Amino acid sequence: MDLSLLTNVKGRMVSMTHSISLVIATKDRPNDLRTLFQSLCRQTIPPAEVVVVDASAQPVESVVSEFPNLHVRYVRHLTPSAAAQRNAGILACSSNTTLIGFADDDTTFEPRSFENMLAFWEGATSEVLGAAFNILNYPERRSTILKRSKLAERLGLYSSRPGRVALSGWQSVIGQVAETQFVDWLPSTAVTFRREALTEHLFDHLFESYSYLEDLDLSYTIGRSGRLAVVATAGFCHFPSESGRVSAQQFGRYEVRNRIYFVRKHGLSLSRCYLGLCIRTMMTLFNGLAGLNKALLARARGNLAELASF
Repeated sequence: MDLSLLTNVKGRMVSMTHSISLVIATKDRPNDLRTLFQSLCRQTIPPAEVVVVDASAQPVESVVSEFPNLHVRYVRHLTPSAAAQRNAGILACSSNTTLIGFADDDTTFEPRSFENMLAFWEGATSEVLGAAFNILNYPERRSTILKRSKLAERLGLYSSRPGRVALSGWQSVIGQVAETQFVDWLPSTAVTFRREALTEHLFDHLFESYSYLEDLDLSYTIGRSGRLAVVATAGFCHFPSESGRVSAQQFGRYEVRNRIYFVRKHGLSLSRCYLGLCIRTMMTLFNGLAGLNKALLARARGNLAELASF
């Protein structure tokens, strides 16, 4: 397959020097995966290949076979872990593609998303190492007083600018962007990287036990050697699935453990990190008590238990 010459759905030939291998880690979400594949079939320029890494109890290979027009590699991965599955997907990608991307199995893409992403890469300088798709349905969330305060920024706890990583190790959310912008980190929900960046860096094995902050760690590592962008014209939507989640208390423990690991690994401020975690835990506990929310209370118990272990 000549990856420098791609055909879009209108039949015109588009010359491209870049092509994308898209890795999808999935577990027990056949309907979500089918919806994602339907959106990939509607692309004006689809990915050169799709690598499905499946950790489902019941294999989803039959879903993949419903889409013969897509070039798909199916990899069975018995141990469920987004980080481990994506690492396996990277190794399974064709050596002919120049870009490797990731998409959550509960996402969908706008019809021209991959064409616009490739157009961005065609004009990108060599210092650009990663580019994320632009989320179009990011939920509106009321930011806390702490995150909005100038004091939090001065203390290095949180940045008011989207896509930044503070000294505490906390990343500010990106959300939907109106124009392409450069950031410190990229979410792995829908993202692409230069192949050579992923040749040097895989997802850290620490995050294979539970993949929370694994995308922050990988993209921040890559971004310290180059630049990371969010491409405004490459739109997608994320519909978070309820399946495949750990308990609230388990998440509370991972929330603390993984954050501290990230801060130590990258030489950020451990004291600021502990302060941020204590504040976050107290806020979760307060909101849980105020609303009699059992999930938030369980999450706070997990936070406290893991903080105590440190």
